[in-house]
Amino acid sequence: MESLITYLALSWMLTVLLWTPYIVDRLFSWGLKDFLLNYPKWFPVEEPKTPMWAQRAKRAHLNMVETMPAFVAVVVAAIATGDAGVISSAAFWAQIFFFARIIHALVYILAVPAMRTPVYLVSWFAILMIGAGIIL
Repeated sequence: MESLITYLALSWMLTVLLWTPYIVDRLFSWGLKDFLLNYPKWFPVEEPKTPMWAQRAKRAHLNMVETMPAFVAVVVAAIATGDAGVISSAAFWAQIFFFARIIHALVYILAVPAMRTPVYLVSWFAILMIGAGIIL
């Protein structure tokens, strides 16, 4: 169970930290004063141009936020079974999920062609496998 909880915690930390790239870009785009004041006085009528990589970083973060509830639900359900085999299998798939999400964030932000969706599907497959291990 320790490994399963570790990958749950690592995935949570990844979710929390994925906002960092686009917030750092905003700091440099808006300048320290406007950044600290929350919004420039002309926002939202005018907004400094956000580079595409920062826009992709924001979407990668939001995608992780949207995916985490399903991941947390199956991990908690696996732990609740109390079955060592289910928990061991879930830990393996949680590890796959975590590394797939790291790769997903990188290929999303860097705009690597034809990689984002397949890596995303690997992470969703891992969630499905944890769920299948509980049901079957």
